[in-house]
Amino acid sequence: MTKKRKRQEDFQKVKLKVGKKKPKLENATDTTFKTKAIHIPEQLKEDGVLPTQNRKLNIKDLLSQMHHYSPGVKHNALLGLKELLSQYPFVIDAHLSSIISEVAAVFTDKDSSVRGAAVHLLQFLASKIRAEQIAPFFPLVSAHLSSAMTHISEGIQEDSLKVLDVLLEAYPALLTDRSIILLKNFVELISHQQLSKRLKSRDKLSWMLSVNPNRRVTSQQWRLNVLTRLKKFLQAVVDGSSDTEDEGLQEQKDNSHSVRNPIYISWKLHANNQQHIQLFESGGLRPKINSSFRLRSLTSVMDSAEKGLSSAENLKGFIEIIIPLLIECWIEASPAQSAPILGNLLESESQQLMHQVLSIIHLLWKLTKRHDETYKMELWLRMNYLVDFKHHFMRHFPYSLQDTVKHKKKDPCKSNRNCMKSSNNIDHLLLNLTLCDIMVSLASTSTLQTDSGWLDMIRKFVTDTLQDGSKLNSKQVNRLLGVTWRLMQIQQNKVTTEPLIKAVYTLYQQRNLLFPVRTLLLKFFSRVYQKEDLRTQRIRSRSKVLSRWLAGLPQQLALLGMRNPELSNQLIDIIHSAASRSNKELLQSLQATAARIYDPLEGTLVLLPAEAQRRLVQLVYFLPCLPASLLACLSRCCIMGRMSSDLAATLIGILHMRSSFAGWKCQVQDNSVNDVDYFSFLFSTLIGFSREELTSLQGIRGKPHISQTQLSPIRLYLTDLDQFLHHWAVTEVICHSLSTIPSQSQCFDILQTGICKYLVGLVVIPDSTAGSVLCAINKLLDQACIISENLHRFLASCCYSLLYFLLTIDREDAEHLQKRDMLWRSCISALALLPRLLRLMLQSLQVSRICREELPVVAQLLRLLMQHGQLRSHMITNEFLVQQIIKDIMTLKSGEVQEQWLTDLHYCFNIYLASQPQTPGPINTVY
Repeated sequence: MTKKRKRQEDFQKVKLKVGKKKPKLENATDTTFKTKAIHIPEQLKEDGVLPTQNRKLNIKDLLSQMHHYSPGVKHNALLGLKELLSQYPFVIDAHLSSIISEVAAVFTDKDSSVRGAAVHLLQFLASKIRAEQIAPFFPLVSAHLSSAMTHISEGIQEDSLKVLDVLLEAYPALLTDRSIILLKNFVELISHQQLSKRLKSRDKLSWMLSVNPNRRVTSQQWRLNVLTRLKKFLQAVVDGSSDTEDEGLQEQKDNSHSVRNPIYISWKLHANNQQHIQLFESGGLRPKINSSFRLRSLTSVMDSAEKGLSSAENLKGFIEIIIPLLIECWIEASPAQSAPILGNLLESESQQLMHQVLSIIHLLWKLTKRHDETYKMELWLRMNYLVDFKHHFMRHFPYSLQDTVKHKKKDPCKSNRNCMKSSNNIDHLLLNLTLCDIMVSLASTSTLQTDSGWLDMIRKFVTDTLQDGSKLNSKQVNRLLGVTWRLMQIQQNKVTTEPLIKAVYTLYQQRNLLFPVRTLLLKFFSRVYQKEDLRTQRIRSRSKVLSRWLAGLPQQLALLGMRNPELSNQLIDIIHSAASRSNKELLQSLQATAARIYDPLEGTLVLLPAEAQRRLVQLVYFLPCLPASLLACLSRCCIMGRMSSDLAATLIGILHMRSSFAGWKCQVQDNSVNDVDYFSFLFSTLIGFSREELTSLQGIRGKPHISQTQLSPIRLYLTDLDQFLHHWAVTEVICHSLSTIPSQSQCFDILQTGICKYLVGLVVIPDSTAGSVLCAINKLLDQACIISENLHRFLASCCYSLLYFLLTIDREDAEHLQKRDMLWRSCISALALLPRLLRLMLQSLQVSRICREELPVVAQLLRLLMQHGQLRSHMITNEFLVQQIIKDIMTLKSGEVQEQWLTDLHYCFNIYLASQPQTPGPINTVY
């Protein structure tokens, strides 16, 4: 019993009572834990926060309905998307990926209404989404477009062209990146592949036009729709090319004389090492480095699919496929295949199709010219397609329109055959010109005899079109001039080119030509002249028509005036180019028209903007002769302020270079500027006013235009600040030109004679004129110069009138205060250089003749003259005169309280004159 009881104590069972918890074990694991919520407000917003449209559907609801099986639900979802996105445009950026993917997916939907709604929504989105935003998703859009274009359903194919129109309008660069795939899709829309019967192997497949009777439109209309889009696509490829060129009048790569914007250099800054000139080997704005190495373009490291039509191999492959198909389309639409139509008349639909065929070939030809081996490509095109083109295209050339134009009102343009357009706005002249452009690109000088037959047809058509007096638009003229230029390059002899130039000149002589048309004609003639100028260095045989055109340019420029500044700039550029080449006919015409061009009142120079004025001023250098009448006009242009002072300085510099004082070691031009006329120009420009203007000023009295003092016989006419600053800037240039003349004493005598003849004796003189005369005297005066008594007295009166004006300027008169420093320096310099001038001015200060209000001004003037360091010695010499003036002032002020200005005058006299310091230093005087 005892052992059994002990065993049970070791393993005693715990008895659990009902309603009480089980006690925890000693080795139990605690499994309790605590949690906290993570709040992300933007991501956990409820759907009700998103904006909704009228049906209370948000963007997520509408996008989910795009997968519904019912066409009506998808159609309503597309309409709801357009409504929602138009009300809340910010939703587009937040859900751009989902919107693009869902809209692109319904390009191939079976229901036409759904596809139509998708096209409208895509058109809306294209106006809201930028190209850089949609670029990451564009491969998806392009893939769905390709799927729609190659779909088995005719309706989906037709709607895919609408999608293509939207994308070509909004994102042409993105669409052309996948050019190879889309071009193949274009081909499959109008054709199908078949095994060539001529080949036993299946390596090469040929394409033939397909006919589908299930379409809603005719086969010809369907091909027209596809070819219209193909033309737009190829145009986008051409426009996206880095080397863009004009359609018709293209600048040749070897044309180094084409008009470009030059680099302007300021020689003053260059002389002071403030501007560096970088010179290139080839000149111009496109520097070329003479190196045998050539950088490889990025397109060379891509595969052929990524290169697209920039690869010559891909371009050749597409041409080999599309050209036979285009020829088949042409054959179907040509007059020979139509109903009994006489001659070469075309129906409207046939004309449209033929126009698209030629436009596509023309764009492909342009792409071939952008490859490195252009000559090889042209040779390949000629070998493969010239025979077919001559047989099919030139067979009924030229083509005209069959349907008649209905007139509501009489219009001379519409009555002309070249202006006749069909209801689809395709004119037959542009069709013929496009065909001419394609054909002449296949001809060359080496094949001239072989191609003479059809080239004569084209030459006759071009000549007749230019000479028939029709009103042509810029697109027609551009293509017409391009064909003309190519014809002139193929056969470069005067017998052939002269009639073409004459025909173009006939068109140029028409009145009321549109500005783009006139611009194209000017560029054409300029290009022909530059080409002829290079050629005639070896063979002197200039075109008479071209010489007549050049001779008429200056007269046209004078007549044009301000009516068309852009056209005037083009005329000036051409005239400048021909004048720099010393074209005899143009220089003679320019000489005859110079008086009208440089007329100071209504001439072209003063009417055009600053840049055109600069070019016209440069033309003065090329004039064969500069007579006195023309120099008088140029002087008035300089001083009237209608061109800038810098430009006036340029003109003065050009005239100085044309004069005999320029310092040329050899005689450059004989008697181009007479010395007397040149001095007359300088003097007239220095005075700043004509004789008639000075005469009219003599009758002006009183303020605010006149500054008058009782101690001087000269009254000052106060000019406007702008006029004064312009005149002063021109004066500095004139003084510099006068100082460069070798014989300074003779130059001073001429200036002295002019002043005594035209200025001495006048009562009213402009303040700028008085200051300019003093400036010139200071610049030219030396020990050999002898000044007459009349000039001395005139200069003394001018000095006192100017000094009196400066001391009486109201501090609030900001306009005249800016003249003070310039006029003060000229007066003080003249008084310091001419001691007798200072003595005459002091002798004229007879204070007994003036009113009491002028006494403080005289006292202030004396005080400033005594304080000035440059005049100290001269004032000491005239101490007796100064003392006498002070005594006269004291006599007039006797018996009155002595004012401060009088005390200051006594103090300055005692300090500077009475003590007579031996070594006076310069004192800066502030008045």
